[in-house]
Amino acid sequence: MREFSLPALAEIPATANLANSVFRRAAEQPHAVMMRRPGPGDPAGSWQDVTASQFKAEVVAVAKGLVAAGIGVGDRVALMSHTRYEWTLIDYAIWTVGAVTVPVYETSSAEQAEWTLIDSGAQACFVETAGYEDTIASFRDRLPALSQVWRIEEGLDSLRAAGADVGDEVITERAAAKASDLATVIYTSGTTGRPKGCELTHQNLLANVRNAFHGPLATVAETVDASTLLFLPLAHVFARVVEVGCIEGGIVLGHCGDLTALLPALASFRPTFILAVPRVFEKVFNSAEQKADSERKGAIFGRAAEVAIAYSRSLDEPGRPALGLRTQHAMFDRLVYGKLRAALGGRTQYAVSGGAALSERLGHFFRGAGVTVLEGYGLTETTAAATVNRPDRVKIGTVGMPLPGVAVRIAEDGEILIRGVNVFPGYWHNEAATKEVFTEDGWFRTGDVGELDEEGFLRITGRKKEMIVTAGGKNVAPAVLEDRLRSHGLISQCMVVGDGKPFVAALITLDPEAFELWKERHGKPADATIAALRDDPNLIAAVQNAVDDANQSVSRAESIRKFRILDVDFTQESGQLSVKLGIRRSVLLKDFAADIDALYS
Repeated sequence: MREFSLPALAEIPATANLANSVFRRAAEQPHAVMMRRPGPGDPAGSWQDVTASQFKAEVVAVAKGLVAAGIGVGDRVALMSHTRYEWTLIDYAIWTVGAVTVPVYETSSAEQAEWTLIDSGAQACFVETAGYEDTIASFRDRLPALSQVWRIEEGLDSLRAAGADVGDEVITERAAAKASDLATVIYTSGTTGRPKGCELTHQNLLANVRNAFHGPLATVAETVDASTLLFLPLAHVFARVVEVGCIEGGIVLGHCGDLTALLPALASFRPTFILAVPRVFEKVFNSAEQKADSERKGAIFGRAAEVAIAYSRSLDEPGRPALGLRTQHAMFDRLVYGKLRAALGGRTQYAVSGGAALSERLGHFFRGAGVTVLEGYGLTETTAAATVNRPDRVKIGTVGMPLPGVAVRIAEDGEILIRGVNVFPGYWHNEAATKEVFTEDGWFRTGDVGELDEEGFLRITGRKKEMIVTAGGKNVAPAVLEDRLRSHGLISQCMVVGDGKPFVAALITLDPEAFELWKERHGKPADATIAALRDDPNLIAAVQNAVDDANQSVSRAESIRKFRILDVDFTQESGQLSVKLGIRRSVLLKDFAADIDALYS
């Protein structure tokens, strides 16, 4: 058993809360730029400064409206929206009145949104679009606790008007949450069953960001005119921690919820660091490579990539890179790397990556091109980051060292255990699930498998639990889809795949008896085998109907995009099924590797 920890750099007073930073910054630096928001009708071209005093005034106005609407201390308020300035505004207004924010992913299915609102007991909900409002309306009669639904554009105006007569002293009294009070409930998919609500306190969030930005990420935060453009979903804890970190640490924050406008937004906002998942880096690299190929410069780009990787690897060795390598690197910096950095706005020096594993090759490429990717590791239950690489101590291929105030232990079976200021108190109204994820001596069981080196750097080697994490960083619980698919009469077994891949897919086997009936009903030859008909349009359409039904239970990002019908079933004799007839993923991944590769080729 190996263990590594670092002492906390920031202690959180019992009276501290997230709303305090808005009032503190407005008092200390009223004219400092806190955020930049897109100009009217121009999501990527121009940016308007929002000072600390302006942001405080907007937060207070919305908070007064929430008080007037009857939102009380501890009430849950849901928020379903793309990442945008108003997300942060509403988040802090909710905290200012002592209430609790419950994010709902904008990609959530109606079933998922309904469960989040029912389980959390949300008293009110903000929605971004008419479509989201219609989604809520479709099941609102089953939400007795939900008294208010506000569209963001009109709702904020109505709240400001409704709260005009609420006195400042009311807000002062309400903005007094304790550090131990609940700040947010974030629903995250489990390996089976419905999503569980992770309770995160004001202390969890404050301790995480203060220890990160005072410690391993200090260089990132203290860059001159430090800023970041947030484009990941704020419903996810990863982006949420950066939101809080920027407000706490004086980093200028921007939002971009429209990924089609991301490149022009980056070019005009010019962030000093970005937050991304591995899929973003893959797309940046692939786009650059494809552009080079289209301009008949593919060979140049290929050579530039190899030089960047070699240059980065040499930085981990004693001494300086060899003269020849430095010369080639300088040449390609002018021809290739500079253009890549320009696409990120020209000032980006660092990128923080999480959510899934980044390939070592890409990590070395970006560092060699002048943008160091700081890969980290954590879960919603650990308030995002538990470990992270730091600018002055990067080990590409690892997810870094524990944050100050965090301890990481490797159990006898290889599972990664975490304890510290960042670990959540438990799941919302689910004591059994909470008890299950903690050891008897208080360590949180991550379900992931890894190893610590002698310096305390963590390397992820596998997953003890069966959660899939796509290349885009989306957590997918395969059992939810598999259980639904197996309920279809034509389907015998299935396995959802997509770990580290760009989308979710599935291997599907057919029930022999049901297949015979299907052939008869559809006029297929009686002696036709599954192998002979698995590309038959009618059979594909029948299985697609089952897949479409299963996809109703998940968000679009978690849905099955492609499937492959296998001509054999999974069996116990082959070791593919357990005694309880559960699928053995490791065996199936090996036995059907070629079929899985075909899904992504």
